[in-house]
Amino acid sequence: MSLTAISESTPSPLFDAGAEFDRQVRTLVDLGYPALAGLTVERFTALAAPLRAEAVAVADGPDAPYDVAAGRVPFLLVVARDVVPVEETMPRTTLKGGRLPGFVDRSFEPGALERFVATEETGAGELSVYLLHGVERGEEFCGAVPETAMAALAERGRTTLTIEEGVALITHFPEVLVKNKCFSLGGSRCGDRRVPAIWISKKAPKLGWCWAGNPHTWLGMASAAGRRTAAAEG
Repeated sequence: MSLTAISESTPSPLFDAGAEFDRQVRTLVDLGYPALAGLTVERFTALAAPLRAEAVAVADGPDAPYDVAAGRVPFLLVVARDVVPVEETMPRTTLKGGRLPGFVDRSFEPGALERFVATEETGAGELSVYLLHGVERGEEFCGAVPETAMAALAERGRTTLTIEEGVALITHFPEVLVKNKCFSLGGSRCGDRRVPAIWISKKAPKLGWCWAGNPHTWLGMASAAGRRTAAAEG
């Protein structure tokens, strides 16, 4: 049984982490990620396969319970931009039950998106295909100043999400992106005061940015417990 079949907050023993991981791989394959990465389907799935054991391990860990309706999921299979560019992955997102493709807002001037890279604190800069676990949409921070939200999460030992991880969240769980419960992605910065965020615009997901010192009632701060590669925890 996949996680999407259990939109309540009780995970084990009903939740089958292996089946959920397989569903996420299939989602990426169906969206054309292998071709975008210049790989065959077989090679792409083989690249992800070693992470399956990590998914099973974290699903039984301390990050449970999870509740998709409340924006908490156990893990995400993330494909970084060095494998498939954000400009290609964002248009492959939709709202739950929607048909309009997600898009990158034009507020990103030419060349700006490439400058929004993973912060040193996230440790995600060297990762290509990996697992993000203990993920929360972070609506408790709606109305909070982004800088304050990021500091609070750091004190808890949690990590803010990168742009690629935010895209992964709405790719695998489009139901997480809902009106007035959208989220900032403090794990990607470009050296100025801008903080990337994903929200709803024109009935589709939009990747834009907001100022680090400006609160928005409809924007929280997404976070996770950590990252894992096939070999060890990140």
